[in-house]
Amino acid sequence: MRPDGWYLTEDVEGFLARAGGFLSSRPALHTLPLTVTATLRTRGANVYGTEAPLFGWLERAGSVCATFFRTPPRRLNLTPLTVEQADALAARLAELGRCLPGVSADDESAAAFAAGWQHHTGAAPKLRARKRLYRLGALVPPRPGPEGRGRIANERDREQLVLWYREFTTELKEPASTDAGSWADTRIASGRLTLWETPDGTPVSMAGVTPKVANQIRVAPVYTPTPLRGRGYAGAATAEVSRAALAAGATEVVLFADLANPTSNALYQRIGYLPVTDFADYDFTPATPRGG
Repeated sequence: MRPDGWYLTEDVEGFLARAGGFLSSRPALHTLPLTVTATLRTRGANVYGTEAPLFGWLERAGSVCATFFRTPPRRLNLTPLTVEQADALAARLAELGRCLPGVSADDESAAAFAAGWQHHTGAAPKLRARKRLYRLGALVPPRPGPEGRGRIANERDREQLVLWYREFTTELKEPASTDAGSWADTRIASGRLTLWETPDGTPVSMAGVTPKVANQIRVAPVYTPTPLRGRGYAGAATAEVSRAALAAGATEVVLFADLANPTSNALYQRIGYLPVTDFADYDFTPATPRGG
Protein backbone atom coordinates (compact mmCIF):
# COMPACT_ATOMS: atom_id res chain seq x y z
CA MET A 1 0.00 0.00 0.00
CA ARG A 2 1.35 3.41 -0.94
CA PRO A 3 1.76 6.14 1.67
CA ASP A 4 -1.13 8.52 2.30
CA GLY A 5 -0.85 11.91 0.64
CA TRP A 6 -1.15 13.82 -2.62
CA TYR A 7 0.12 12.30 -5.86
CA LEU A 8 0.71 14.53 -8.90
CA THR A 9 1.03 13.78 -12.61
CA GLU A 10 0.79 15.37 -16.04
CA ASP A 11 -0.43 12.09 -17.54
CA VAL A 12 -4.21 12.03 -17.94
CA GLU A 13 -4.25 8.28 -18.56
CA GLY A 14 -2.31 7.58 -15.38
CA PHE A 15 -4.55 9.94 -13.45
CA LEU A 16 -7.75 8.24 -14.65
CA ALA A 17 -6.30 4.77 -14.08
CA ARG A 18 -5.98 5.65 -10.39
CA ALA A 19 -8.77 8.19 -9.83
CA GLY A 20 -11.32 7.40 -12.56
CA GLY A 21 -13.40 5.15 -10.31
CA PHE A 22 -13.57 7.81 -7.63
CA LEU A 23 -14.73 10.43 -10.14
CA SER A 24 -17.36 8.12 -11.63
CA SER A 25 -18.75 7.34 -8.15
CA ARG A 26 -20.40 10.80 -8.02
CA PRO A 27 -20.86 11.82 -11.66
CA ALA A 28 -23.01 14.89 -11.02
CA LEU A 29 -20.69 16.44 -8.44
CA HIS A 30 -17.60 15.49 -10.47
CA THR A 31 -18.94 16.64 -13.84
CA LEU A 32 -16.06 19.02 -14.55
CA PRO A 33 -13.11 16.63 -14.02
CA LEU A 34 -14.99 13.89 -15.86
CA THR A 35 -15.70 15.97 -18.94
CA VAL A 36 -12.36 17.80 -19.02
CA THR A 37 -10.34 14.59 -18.78
CA ALA A 38 -12.52 12.97 -21.44
CA THR A 39 -11.77 15.90 -23.76
CA LEU A 40 -8.05 15.66 -23.08
CA ARG A 41 -8.08 11.94 -23.88
CA THR A 42 -9.84 12.39 -27.21
CA ARG A 43 -8.37 15.67 -28.41
CA GLY A 44 -4.91 15.76 -26.88
CA ALA A 45 -3.13 17.43 -23.96
CA ASN A 46 -2.80 20.78 -25.76
CA VAL A 47 -6.51 21.28 -26.46
CA TYR A 48 -6.76 23.90 -23.68
CA GLY A 49 -3.37 25.57 -24.21
CA THR A 50 0.33 24.99 -24.73
CA GLU A 51 1.22 24.40 -21.06
CA ALA A 52 0.78 20.82 -19.85
CA PRO A 53 -2.23 20.13 -17.62
CA LEU A 54 -1.65 18.97 -14.05
CA PHE A 55 -3.64 16.35 -12.16
CA GLY A 56 -3.55 15.06 -8.62
CA TRP A 57 -5.27 12.66 -6.28
CA LEU A 58 -5.28 12.19 -2.52
CA GLU A 59 -4.81 8.70 -1.12
CA ARG A 60 -6.03 7.56 2.27
CA ALA A 61 -5.61 3.92 3.34
CA GLY A 62 -5.08 2.85 -0.26
CA SER A 63 -8.16 4.60 -1.64
CA VAL A 64 -8.62 7.85 -3.56
CA CYS A 65 -10.69 10.36 -1.60
CA ALA A 66 -10.16 13.63 -3.54
CA THR A 67 -8.69 14.97 -6.78
CA PHE A 68 -7.70 18.16 -8.54
CA PHE A 69 -6.88 19.22 -12.07
CA ARG A 70 -5.63 22.35 -13.78
CA THR A 71 -5.58 23.16 -17.49
CA PRO A 72 -3.52 26.37 -17.79
CA PRO A 73 -4.28 29.22 -17.96
CA ARG A 74 -7.43 28.34 -16.02
CA ARG A 75 -7.88 28.03 -12.27
CA LEU A 76 -7.17 24.99 -10.16
CA ASN A 77 -10.29 22.82 -9.91
CA LEU A 78 -10.92 20.71 -6.79
CA THR A 79 -13.29 17.99 -5.67
CA PRO A 80 -14.53 18.48 -2.07
CA LEU A 81 -11.74 18.74 0.52
CA THR A 82 -11.51 19.22 4.25
CA VAL A 83 -9.66 22.26 5.57
CA GLU A 84 -6.66 20.08 6.41
CA GLN A 85 -6.61 18.44 2.97
CA ALA A 86 -6.87 21.79 1.21
CA ASP A 87 -4.03 23.26 3.28
CA ALA A 88 -1.81 20.25 2.59
CA LEU A 89 -2.40 20.60 -1.15
CA ALA A 90 -1.69 24.34 -1.04
CA ALA A 91 1.57 23.66 0.81
CA ARG A 92 2.59 20.97 -1.70
CA LEU A 93 1.93 23.13 -4.76
CA ALA A 94 3.67 26.11 -3.17
CA GLU A 95 6.73 24.00 -2.38
CA LEU A 96 6.85 22.93 -6.03
CA GLY A 97 6.87 26.56 -7.13
CA ARG A 98 3.49 26.41 -8.86
CA CYS A 99 1.85 29.75 -9.60
CA LEU A 100 -1.95 29.64 -9.66
CA PRO A 101 -4.37 32.28 -10.99
CA GLY A 102 -7.16 31.04 -8.74
CA VAL A 103 -9.25 28.13 -7.56
CA SER A 104 -12.70 26.75 -8.35
CA ALA A 105 -14.53 24.26 -6.12
CA ASP A 106 -17.51 23.86 -3.85
CA ASP A 107 -17.87 26.81 -1.48
CA GLU A 108 -16.14 25.30 1.55
CA SER A 109 -13.27 23.68 -0.35
CA ALA A 110 -12.59 26.79 -2.42
CA ALA A 111 -12.50 29.00 0.69
CA ALA A 112 -10.24 26.53 2.52
CA PHE A 113 -7.75 26.28 -0.34
CA ALA A 114 -7.76 30.06 -0.87
CA ALA A 115 -6.89 30.56 2.80
CA GLY A 116 -4.17 27.91 2.60
CA TRP A 117 -2.72 29.39 -0.56
CA GLN A 118 -2.57 32.84 1.01
CA HIS A 119 -0.84 31.37 4.08
CA HIS A 120 1.79 29.54 2.05
CA THR A 121 2.40 32.08 -0.73
CA GLY A 122 1.12 35.47 0.41
CA ALA A 123 -1.22 35.67 -2.61
CA ALA A 124 -4.46 37.33 -1.54
CA PRO A 125 -7.67 35.65 -2.74
CA LYS A 126 -10.60 37.59 -4.16
CA LEU A 127 -14.04 36.04 -4.64
CA ARG A 128 -14.89 36.33 -8.32
CA ALA A 129 -18.15 34.42 -8.74
CA ARG A 130 -20.49 31.94 -7.10
CA LYS A 131 -22.33 29.28 -9.07
CA ARG A 132 -24.93 26.66 -8.28
CA LEU A 133 -24.76 23.14 -9.65
CA TYR A 134 -28.15 21.71 -10.63
CA ARG A 135 -29.17 18.20 -11.64
CA LEU A 136 -32.29 17.39 -13.62
CA GLY A 137 -35.18 15.78 -11.77
CA ALA A 138 -38.36 15.41 -13.83
CA LEU A 139 -38.14 17.52 -16.99
CA VAL A 140 -40.96 20.07 -17.24
CA PRO A 141 -40.99 21.70 -20.70
CA PRO A 142 -41.90 25.40 -20.48
CA ARG A 143 -45.64 26.06 -20.84
CA PRO A 144 -46.47 28.14 -22.65
CA GLY A 145 -43.26 27.93 -24.65
CA PRO A 146 -42.12 30.36 -27.31
CA GLU A 147 -43.09 29.77 -30.90
CA GLY A 148 -40.52 27.96 -32.98
CA ARG A 149 -38.53 24.76 -32.70
CA GLY A 150 -35.18 23.35 -31.71
CA ARG A 151 -32.77 21.91 -34.25
CA ILE A 152 -29.18 20.70 -34.31
CA ALA A 153 -26.71 23.34 -35.52
CA ASN A 154 -25.02 22.64 -38.85
CA GLU A 155 -22.34 24.09 -41.12
CA ARG A 156 -24.67 26.85 -42.34
CA ASP A 157 -24.80 28.16 -38.76
CA ARG A 158 -21.03 28.38 -38.29
CA GLU A 159 -20.70 32.16 -38.65
CA GLN A 160 -23.55 32.71 -36.19
CA LEU A 161 -22.05 30.28 -33.69
CA VAL A 162 -18.62 31.91 -33.87
CA LEU A 163 -20.18 35.30 -33.17
CA TRP A 164 -22.28 34.01 -30.27
CA TYR A 165 -19.38 32.14 -28.70
CA ARG A 166 -17.27 35.31 -28.72
CA GLU A 167 -20.12 37.26 -27.15
CA PHE A 168 -20.65 34.52 -24.57
CA THR A 169 -17.00 34.37 -23.45
CA THR A 170 -16.76 38.17 -23.39
CA GLU A 171 -19.79 38.30 -21.11
CA LEU A 172 -18.27 35.68 -18.80
CA LYS A 173 -14.98 37.62 -18.61
CA GLU A 174 -13.15 34.29 -18.65
CA PRO A 175 -10.40 33.07 -21.00
CA ALA A 176 -11.89 31.04 -23.83
CA SER A 177 -10.96 27.35 -23.73
CA THR A 178 -10.31 27.42 -27.49
CA ASP A 179 -10.69 29.78 -30.43
CA ALA A 180 -14.25 30.43 -31.60
CA GLY A 181 -13.83 28.72 -34.96
CA SER A 182 -12.50 25.47 -33.46
CA TRP A 183 -15.20 25.55 -30.81
CA ALA A 184 -17.93 25.85 -33.44
CA ASP A 185 -16.40 23.20 -35.72
CA THR A 186 -16.11 20.63 -32.93
CA ARG A 187 -19.70 21.05 -31.81
CA ILE A 188 -21.13 21.06 -35.31
CA ALA A 189 -19.23 17.86 -36.13
CA SER A 190 -20.43 16.12 -32.96
CA GLY A 191 -24.01 17.43 -33.09
CA ARG A 192 -23.72 18.78 -29.56
CA LEU A 193 -25.23 22.23 -30.11
CA THR A 194 -28.93 22.97 -30.48
CA LEU A 195 -30.43 26.19 -31.77
CA TRP A 196 -33.89 27.48 -30.98
CA GLU A 197 -35.28 29.17 -34.05
CA THR A 198 -38.42 31.21 -34.65
CA PRO A 199 -41.09 30.03 -37.11
CA ASP A 200 -39.38 31.97 -39.92
CA GLY A 201 -36.14 30.03 -39.30
CA THR A 202 -34.18 32.73 -37.45
CA PRO A 203 -31.85 31.34 -34.72
CA VAL A 204 -32.45 33.17 -31.44
CA SER A 205 -30.74 31.05 -28.75
CA MET A 206 -28.32 28.14 -28.36
CA ALA A 207 -27.73 25.39 -25.83
CA GLY A 208 -24.91 22.87 -25.94
CA VAL A 209 -24.01 19.68 -24.11
CA THR A 210 -20.83 17.85 -23.17
CA PRO A 211 -20.21 14.27 -24.31
CA LYS A 212 -21.69 11.58 -22.08
CA VAL A 213 -19.15 10.42 -19.48
CA ALA A 214 -20.00 8.09 -16.59
CA ASN A 215 -23.62 8.37 -17.75
CA GLN A 216 -23.73 12.11 -17.08
CA ILE A 217 -24.12 14.98 -19.53
CA ARG A 218 -23.67 18.66 -18.67
CA VAL A 219 -25.65 21.37 -20.41
CA ALA A 220 -23.21 24.11 -21.50
CA PRO A 221 -23.22 26.72 -22.81
CA VAL A 222 -26.66 28.34 -22.83
CA TYR A 223 -26.68 31.71 -24.58
CA THR A 224 -29.24 34.16 -25.93
CA PRO A 225 -28.14 37.52 -27.37
CA THR A 226 -29.04 40.39 -25.05
CA PRO A 227 -31.74 41.97 -27.28
CA LEU A 228 -33.60 38.63 -27.47
CA ARG A 229 -33.69 37.77 -23.77
CA GLY A 230 -36.84 37.52 -21.69
CA ARG A 231 -38.86 35.73 -24.38
CA GLY A 232 -38.42 32.14 -23.23
CA TYR A 233 -35.90 31.13 -25.87
CA ALA A 234 -33.20 29.96 -23.45
CA GLY A 235 -35.68 27.87 -21.48
CA ALA A 236 -36.94 26.22 -24.64
CA ALA A 237 -33.41 25.48 -25.89
CA THR A 238 -32.34 24.10 -22.49
CA ALA A 239 -35.40 21.88 -22.25
CA GLU A 240 -34.73 20.59 -25.77
CA VAL A 241 -31.11 19.55 -25.07
CA SER A 242 -32.11 18.14 -21.67
CA ARG A 243 -34.72 15.93 -23.33
CA ALA A 244 -32.14 14.80 -25.89
CA ALA A 245 -29.62 14.01 -23.13
CA LEU A 246 -32.14 11.76 -21.39
CA ALA A 247 -32.95 10.09 -24.70
CA ALA A 248 -29.21 9.45 -25.17
CA GLY A 249 -29.19 7.43 -21.96
CA ALA A 250 -27.81 9.94 -19.47
CA THR A 251 -28.82 9.13 -15.90
CA GLU A 252 -27.53 12.49 -14.67
CA VAL A 253 -28.10 15.74 -16.57
CA VAL A 254 -26.50 18.74 -14.87
CA LEU A 255 -25.74 22.40 -15.41
CA PHE A 256 -24.19 25.39 -13.62
CA ALA A 257 -25.91 28.74 -13.10
CA ASP A 258 -24.34 31.99 -11.95
CA LEU A 259 -25.87 32.89 -8.57
CA ALA A 260 -25.65 36.56 -9.53
CA ASN A 261 -28.32 35.88 -12.17
CA PRO A 262 -31.62 35.09 -10.41
CA THR A 263 -33.46 34.88 -13.74
CA SER A 264 -31.48 31.89 -15.01
CA ASN A 265 -31.62 30.13 -11.64
CA ALA A 266 -35.40 30.48 -11.52
CA LEU A 267 -35.68 29.34 -15.14
CA TYR A 268 -33.74 26.13 -14.62
CA GLN A 269 -35.77 25.23 -11.54
CA ARG A 270 -39.03 25.79 -13.44
CA ILE A 271 -38.07 23.20 -16.02
CA GLY A 272 -37.11 20.59 -13.43
CA TYR A 273 -33.53 21.22 -12.29
CA LEU A 274 -32.78 20.71 -8.59
CA PRO A 275 -29.92 22.30 -6.58
CA VAL A 276 -26.96 20.05 -5.78
CA THR A 277 -24.36 22.36 -4.20
CA ASP A 278 -22.85 25.82 -4.55
CA PHE A 279 -19.43 26.53 -6.04
CA ALA A 280 -17.09 29.50 -5.75
CA ASP A 281 -14.35 30.92 -7.97
CA TYR A 282 -11.46 32.82 -6.36
CA ASP A 283 -8.77 34.80 -8.14
CA PHE A 284 -5.30 35.12 -6.60
CA THR A 285 -3.09 38.18 -6.78
CA PRO A 286 0.20 37.40 -8.56
CA ALA A 287 2.71 35.95 -6.13
CA THR A 288 5.71 33.65 -6.30
CA PRO A 289 5.33 30.57 -4.10
CA ARG A 290 8.11 29.80 -1.69
CA GLY A 291 10.17 26.81 -2.76
CA GLY A 292 10.48 25.43 -6.29
